[in-house]
Amino acid sequence: MTEHTETAAPSSAPSGAAGSGYAADRLALLAEDARPGPSRRRELAALTDAWLARLFTPAVPGTALVAVGGYGRGELSPRSDLDLLLLHDGSASAAEVAALADRVWYPVWDLGLDLDHSVRTLAEARATARDDLKAQLGLLDARHLAGDDALTASLRTAVLADWREQAPRRLPELHEMCVERAARQGELAHLLEPDLKEAHGGLRDATVLRAVAASWIADAPRQGLDSARTRLLDARDALHLVTGRATDRLTLQEHDQVAARLGLLDADTLLRELYEAARTVAYASDVTWRTVERVLRSRTRRPRRLGLLGRGRGEPAAVERVPLAEGVVEQDGEAVLARAARPERDPVLPLRAAAAAAQAGLPLSPHAVRALAAAPPLPEPWPAEAREALVTLLGAGQATVAVWEALEAEDLVTRLLPDWERVRCRPQRNAVHRFTVDRHLVETAVRACELTRRVGRPDLLLVGALLHDIGKGWPGDHSVAGEVIARDVASRLGFGRADADTLALLVRQHLLLVETATRRDLDDPATVASVAEAVGSRGTLDLLHALTEADALATGPAAWSTWRARLVADLAGRVADALDGRTASGPQPQESATDAFTADQERLAVEAARTGGPVLTLRSEGASRADEAGGAPDESADPGTEPVGAELLLAVPDRPGLLPAAAGLLALHRLTVRGADLRTCDPVGAGPVTLLSWRVAAEYGALPDAARLRADFVRALDGSLDIDSRLAEREAAYPRRRGVPSPPPRVTVAPDTSRLATVIEVRAHDAPGLLYRIGHALEAARDVAVRAARVSTLGADAVDVFYLVGPDGVPLGRDRAAEVARAVEKALA
Repeated sequence: MTEHTETAAPSSAPSGAAGSGYAADRLALLAEDARPGPSRRRELAALTDAWLARLFTPAVPGTALVAVGGYGRGELSPRSDLDLLLLHDGSASAAEVAALADRVWYPVWDLGLDLDHSVRTLAEARATARDDLKAQLGLLDARHLAGDDALTASLRTAVLADWREQAPRRLPELHEMCVERAARQGELAHLLEPDLKEAHGGLRDATVLRAVAASWIADAPRQGLDSARTRLLDARDALHLVTGRATDRLTLQEHDQVAARLGLLDADTLLRELYEAARTVAYASDVTWRTVERVLRSRTRRPRRLGLLGRGRGEPAAVERVPLAEGVVEQDGEAVLARAARPERDPVLPLRAAAAAAQAGLPLSPHAVRALAAAPPLPEPWPAEAREALVTLLGAGQATVAVWEALEAEDLVTRLLPDWERVRCRPQRNAVHRFTVDRHLVETAVRACELTRRVGRPDLLLVGALLHDIGKGWPGDHSVAGEVIARDVASRLGFGRADADTLALLVRQHLLLVETATRRDLDDPATVASVAEAVGSRGTLDLLHALTEADALATGPAAWSTWRARLVADLAGRVADALDGRTASGPQPQESATDAFTADQERLAVEAARTGGPVLTLRSEGASRADEAGGAPDESADPGTEPVGAELLLAVPDRPGLLPAAAGLLALHRLTVRGADLRTCDPVGAGPVTLLSWRVAAEYGALPDAARLRADFVRALDGSLDIDSRLAEREAAYPRRRGVPSPPPRVTVAPDTSRLATVIEVRAHDAPGLLYRIGHALEAARDVAVRAARVSTLGADAVDVFYLVGPDGVPLGRDRAAEVARAVEKALA
């Protein structure tokens, strides 16, 4: 027999008072405000069960009435349809079964209740489930109502057995259905008019999680899941009562009434509760599907060699663990904590792990996130490593979103940034906005990541993007309130006063360019002058222009257009002309080689000049760890727990190849360059000495021994250490994961920046060996010398400035400078 659904009684339906008592009891129950939520759903289901059982009696032998789907779960909302299966064993005649069906279906239709019904044998039910995934999911919740309970038990046993046997084939199909539905319905947690059932994070996903658990392949994270599902069901109940219809779409005009029905303060409170519930369901769903994929993949994975099998017992091959950062490794497609990691001793580990996961384009394991919750609070102001990790996380592009949501699942974001609580899940009652306030802020940082090559301080752009609407939720103008909050947050993050002022200005003026460009006369000199006065510097203008574009793109399609982009660019260009010459746009090295040196630098320079060098010192920020280090870290071991930063001073009599040799050597020893200065001096009149001051950090493990560093540097200079080959070997052994593509490198000539040298600026994604490649490209340029340099690593972005001179010691010509810049850009691309 085929399944069919009716939503109203046919014209031939018999009338009568079969359901009058049930109808009165049902209306009385729904009219009671004292028992909303799960208790009312259970009582409504029980009331319906008893009524249908009476209709089914006396039952025909070999038949059973079974509730399936939502009704099978006992989740009857006021206007839910009834999902019923009349199950029979084939012993009764077709006429007897049809008459029994009519006894049940027609009273339901008489009351105007929606009915989804079918009549099948056990074999037919199993065959339908094999062909129709939705039917199979409904049968997983089969519940006996009346008749032969052994028949219902046989159905449940058979359907569950079939589901578990077929799960490896059917779960990927179910996942694909969920992905398509999410693309069609959107994210419940960000919709102003969400579908409580079909949107991602809604009731349908919660039901799917039950089916996945029944397969015995994976189970969802349970923390908060039941309460989130209950909150969504309660909202749907209230929506049914308010509208009098079987609808799952919570439209704008019903927000206030539904909130009142649930006893909530206002519509915003309703939406925040629904958004939080949806995020819990969506996160559990995402984690569960990753687990399903991993389990199914492991069942088909074959060991690469017999030695990986567990002691001859045929156990699965050991899963490779590839280091990502200090205390963080990649394992089976997720970022997890290293075995030696100690979150309770390492306050920076949550940010370091999040940054490493996002940069590698990997999800952060839920087990890792729970472990990271044990990390102690960060000191205030934050150490530099924590601030840089936050910037790195924000600069990872679209991969940032999933990692940020994982941190949110354990309330780690509000622990790191307490001001986040005000904007978390806060709705925006504006059709232009696609997202809640908090998701909009993260999305703006994602968009800003694409624009980092346009600014000299990508770290300020990314943090400004994260904070620009932080004042929403406070009384008054959110830009004014946000300015105060941003200045305070910047101070806690460890930014200096000047940077904190810039961030506060970005937040206060984040609407300035677009509002001025679209509302004021750009040909009026007073318009340009007022914006220039508010912005103050060319570097800040570049930041504000990029933030304006990122903010609009993150808001929605209606917020940014070719027309708006052109107007804002026109205004920015006019303001730039007015500001030119007042400030530089990026970090600059010292203009003169005679600038003051520290005592340590002078001592090393003198010693290098007298001995022929090289001379170096390595001063660790964690001296005890450095003292223990006897060499490079063991690459086969998991990373340790405490990252080591250090200051490295290197003095060498000037000669070709110094910069690439030094940079390559640091990359070889897994030292990340956070900042560097290169200058030349002649301390004893015996010839120039190149002095390199580096701020470095061990990627993982301990710092290398200073004596070994010096010995390797000597070998690099005399040609006995092939850095190229060694780096290639290391990359082959531990290939680096790259997440979403970063913006391409940008190399430009900065005109009129120095009277003594030609300045080129390199803006690129930071990566091991980046400075090594830049140095090689500059060395390959004929008759060009690096007179000075300033290297800055800001999160995941490098902004490096090089002062170049020709063989005569004077700046390069315009054409020659452009040629060198193009050569460096080509080498990096």
